[in-house]
Amino acid sequence: MSATPMMKQYHEAKAAAGDALLLFRMGDFYELFFEDAKTAARVLGLSLTSRDKGENPVAMAGFPHHQLDSYLTKIISAGLRAAVCEQMEDPRQAKGIVKRAITRVVSRGTVTDDALLNPAESNFLLAISRNLPKFDGHCGLAWIDISTGRFEATVIPSEKLEDELARVAPVEIIVSEDSSPLPASWSEGRLTTRRPAWSFGTEAALTALTKHFGTQSLSGFGFEESDSPALSAAGAVLDYLTETQKTSLTHIAALLPHRTGTSLEIDQATRRSLEISHSLREGRREGSLLGVVDRTVTSMGARMLGDWFASPLTNVDQINARLEAVGELVAHPAVTTDVRAELKAIYDMQRLVARVTTGRATPQDLSFVARTLSSLPKVKAKLTGRKAERLSQLESRIDLCADIRGRLEAALEEDCPLTTRDGGFIRTGFHAELDEQRELMRGGKRWMAEYQTKAIEESGIPSIKIGFNKVFGYYLEVTHTHRDKVPDYFIRKQTLKNAERFITPELKEHEEKVLAAEERSQDLEYELFVELRELVASATRRLQGTADALAEIDVLSSLSELARARNYVRPEISSDPVLDIVEGRHPVLDITEPEGTFVPNDVSCEATNKGRRRKAEGGNGDSAIRNPNSAILLITGPNMAGKSTYIRQVALITLLAQVGSFVPAKRATIGVADRIFARVGASDDLARGRSTFMVEMTETARILNTATERSLVILDEIGRGTSTYDGLSLAWAVVEDLHDRIGCRTLFATHYHELTDLEETLSGLRNLNVSVQEWQGEVVFLHQIVPGAADKSYGIHVAQLAGVPREVNQRAEEILAQLEAQHDNTLTPHSELRTPQSKNGHAMQMTLFETMDHPLLDTIRGVDLNGTTPLEAFQLVKEWQEQLTETRVASRPK
Repeated sequence: MSATPMMKQYHEAKAAAGDALLLFRMGDFYELFFEDAKTAARVLGLSLTSRDKGENPVAMAGFPHHQLDSYLTKIISAGLRAAVCEQMEDPRQAKGIVKRAITRVVSRGTVTDDALLNPAESNFLLAISRNLPKFDGHCGLAWIDISTGRFEATVIPSEKLEDELARVAPVEIIVSEDSSPLPASWSEGRLTTRRPAWSFGTEAALTALTKHFGTQSLSGFGFEESDSPALSAAGAVLDYLTETQKTSLTHIAALLPHRTGTSLEIDQATRRSLEISHSLREGRREGSLLGVVDRTVTSMGARMLGDWFASPLTNVDQINARLEAVGELVAHPAVTTDVRAELKAIYDMQRLVARVTTGRATPQDLSFVARTLSSLPKVKAKLTGRKAERLSQLESRIDLCADIRGRLEAALEEDCPLTTRDGGFIRTGFHAELDEQRELMRGGKRWMAEYQTKAIEESGIPSIKIGFNKVFGYYLEVTHTHRDKVPDYFIRKQTLKNAERFITPELKEHEEKVLAAEERSQDLEYELFVELRELVASATRRLQGTADALAEIDVLSSLSELARARNYVRPEISSDPVLDIVEGRHPVLDITEPEGTFVPNDVSCEATNKGRRRKAEGGNGDSAIRNPNSAILLITGPNMAGKSTYIRQVALITLLAQVGSFVPAKRATIGVADRIFARVGASDDLARGRSTFMVEMTETARILNTATERSLVILDEIGRGTSTYDGLSLAWAVVEDLHDRIGCRTLFATHYHELTDLEETLSGLRNLNVSVQEWQGEVVFLHQIVPGAADKSYGIHVAQLAGVPREVNQRAEEILAQLEAQHDNTLTPHSELRTPQSKNGHAMQMTLFETMDHPLLDTIRGVDLNGTTPLEAFQLVKEWQEQLTETRVASRPK
């Protein structure tokens, strides 16, 4: 069976849409056909019907046109794309089949509609350019939030790609169709789009980018020849957007280079462990550090704060500039309160401008631009005369755009509709012809009311009504009760169940005048709307600059509000790798726990004298030699006492300081870190066939291979996923390597009490423990960090709190008593621990350390005591002591 003209039109559109679901506009509905309809029925919950029922029916599904946004949200959430095919002409005026065309292709990384976006988070589309011959070992990245126009690019070593993806957090990734697939963990939860290899061509990219920005080169943006991979990726982004958006992209006004080394590097595992922007359990902003400290009052500010937390600063001057601004706002609470009050009235200018330039703005959007501009003078006035240089700069960047504001306020009604279809959003008095057409409309409707009265009087029918529909236009409706009274000049047009509808020549004459005035009025309003939209679009860069300034003002005032509400202090920022925090508090728990319950703690360490000599090599081991501000803090103590909380809070306070925030402490000196590493908690990576211990060792290897003296490392329970010998040896070796080779600030929490002996041999290591109080057989966790090593772990007590059966706990205590009786709890890696007795008195097959024979035992067994003189025996014992000492030193991991 041959296809109808409309279905031929559909097939042409579907060919252009590719793998996207084609939403084909037919009157008041969007329809889907064939496999798209089946997919839509499954994903969107639509009813599946069929067209042209017969031997081979065509599957069909659809939804009303006004529900487009809600269904696009479902399509995108399912990881699919949608191609929106619209009617390009009025069906009433079309000759033949209505012209249709795909107006946009919507995917996760290309949405601009507010209904499809999270207002508090950026929505990045990212392209990866790999395998360029001249740049082996490096790859180019470019990412854009099309809803705001923010566009950045960089070149990074290939091994850092996973961490950079974690930092940018794109929702969609573009790769070349000839590139190898990305690891599943990298693209999990993200849409991956394959594009033709030529779209990543360097020359094609350079041509497209310079044409878009109207420049001869990109050197003015800060790019050089060595940035070719970045420009290749940026060209692929621009090509994809041009193809899918099919509209102006003038709001993409610049391509900014992102230089590595200018921000604190945080790998993917550390971001997850520290729960910086998303909670570990639910993967949501709520419950994370960012979610807890965010006090912003605008969407623009919330997104910028998220960007600051994703990329904390490493430049001391830039950090201090932010801190100075926050400090001035803290010192002037009335100013901060007034500024925040004005900011609450501001709309999302960044995304409004994007919708304006792409031609998707509504009358309501333009009214929001006008309202935002009306708030600017008060914001600007509050910042005038501020001493902080950053606040002064932001005040100067606020462009009041008085010309734009004046035009919009004069033209637009206070409350504008979401669409231009029904009109009524242009003020009376703004445009003379529009006022005239509206008057004709009002006059015609008055005439209709008068004509109704006249018809009632002439016919004697009291219930005559005038109505309107799109088929007949205006009509007179008479109930069947009075049909015998209908005058001869009434012309019957329709019979209903209880009434009949009529027209008259006089009614039709006035109808034409009213409808003509209404149609002309709507056309005029749309023309005026387009003029206003283009006026706003012409000021894109001015408005974007103002929006960025407003976002930063919101962030700085948010941080000042946080500091004042939670009694935060301004940290002293140092270029030296020091860390000195007095009464520091965990930024999240300090807020989420009941007021006054969190116990503050101090920390003091300094990454100095890398490669210190060990005490055993150069001294008598006197504790006075130990540096009180050691680089490595070894923390022991029971579970649930607060070791993990303590080391996490140090990392989070450091991060907050480098964001430019005040910190939860009484006093703090923060040496700027180049990287933060956190190995906290245990997790499998079964998708890649890696056990908990393998994940732990992989992350530990990354730390040891990439940390520098300026890094901050926090480690929790390294080596617990394997046998005691292996685990202790590995933990021992890791500590020594961090001390001797790297020398960075490290907080190492462990249950291996044997490691506390390292304080005697490593001059840069200091023992700390979590204080515990035993009282009347109960253990009280004081959550206080104090000098020295813990004497035991209280694991059985924690098991009791967790609900382990009483019998199990009692048996564990019996076994523990036997073990402690055998040993003094100061084991070295090769110490022997005898097997405890089972309940029936037999030896149990359970050891913490394997029994190992020492070579000296054979020597001792071979000594003939009867033939040995006292002097010879003394000499033998002396030799054996020396050998044991050498063996103990040699057995320690190097």
